[in-house]
Amino acid sequence: MSTTLAVLGGTPVGGDRVQVFERAWAELVGARHAVSFNSNTSGLFAAIGAAGVGPGDEVLVPPYTMSASATVAIGYHAVPVFADIEPDIFCVDPRSLRERITPRTKAIVVVDLFGHPADLDPIMALAREHGLVVIEDAAQAPGAVYRGRRIGSISDMTVFSLNYHKHIHTGEGGIVTTGDERYAERLQLIRNHGEAVVADRGITDLVNAFGFNLRLTEIPAAIGIAQLSKLSHLLERRVENAEYLSKHVGALPGIAAPSVRTGCTHVYYVQPFLFDAAVVGVSRERFVGAVCAELPTAEDRDWPMMSAGYVTPLYLQPMYQQQIAVGASGCPFRCPHYTGTVDYRKGRCPVTEEIEERRMIATEFMRPPATLDDMRDVVRAFEKVYEQRRELASSAAGERRG
Repeated sequence: MSTTLAVLGGTPVGGDRVQVFERAWAELVGARHAVSFNSNTSGLFAAIGAAGVGPGDEVLVPPYTMSASATVAIGYHAVPVFADIEPDIFCVDPRSLRERITPRTKAIVVVDLFGHPADLDPIMALAREHGLVVIEDAAQAPGAVYRGRRIGSISDMTVFSLNYHKHIHTGEGGIVTTGDERYAERLQLIRNHGEAVVADRGITDLVNAFGFNLRLTEIPAAIGIAQLSKLSHLLERRVENAEYLSKHVGALPGIAAPSVRTGCTHVYYVQPFLFDAAVVGVSRERFVGAVCAELPTAEDRDWPMMSAGYVTPLYLQPMYQQQIAVGASGCPFRCPHYTGTVDYRKGRCPVTEEIEERRMIATEFMRPPATLDDMRDVVRAFEKVYEQRRELASSAAGERRG
């Protein structure tokens, strides 16, 4: 492949397709700079480094998200501190963030969970008050809007995903946007082994001058350029499908459709519903299993289109419970550089725990190429199971007695 690119006058890495893609993405979201990476995780890792996070620091992060949103801080020997989420939007609650700030706090990672923007205005105001850097994990929210502004143009650094099951993809990849030239320079250095003569770049305060090979290559970048032209159409399809499901599934008593904050748009990477077993009269797990049984399965899919719950709160997962991440020494949780005490006990984020353990139903039915006809099939499955919920509950009770 490298030979082919050379014949055509190109290179496999760092060529013009990467630069064109970065410029196009920056223009799309209204940011001054965009720096591409080989994954969203790599972009998050570089953003943490660009923010100057290091040993002994704390990074605030929600517990209801993919593991990488928090573990990238551990990569710099910093300690994740978890703040609770909003009960209706599921993004980090600015009030909980304020409660968790300490003199050791260096940065805040916010997550636009499921495709809905976090409440960025109060979060940015809080960060400015305390001199913190805001890194936004927008892996699930390309094209989303917060109060008239595109996601990617608001926080200090915003990280997007181009993984194969995202809204648009390059097979694998990520991209970080920022309005700050200094962050852009640091991101570029960390992405490419730190290979730049720092003094020649006029950078004298770069805390993390080392770097890695985190580059996006030319072929994924070329794919990304083509995919960008499809984003608007793909989002329209998702939103149309999701709104149909919200209208009809959300009309069933005890099943609440997702909320959308005033002035924001939801781009539905996942469509969440809140389930109330006391109202429906059957357990969430039983109900979800019955709906799935009414729908055809796709052989080319390696994940469920509907699940009872989304992800175990991160602080309840083994690495945090055992406080062993880097070797067996206990770093960064028990480290000479760290003067705090972490609290990863159950009950730390009660809203998150209640939603995950009892109420969340995560669905992916609305993803293109699904059509409104497909959504009608989904609604019929929900309605059929709902009508038979008493029989379903009786069957479950009989199994327990047996």
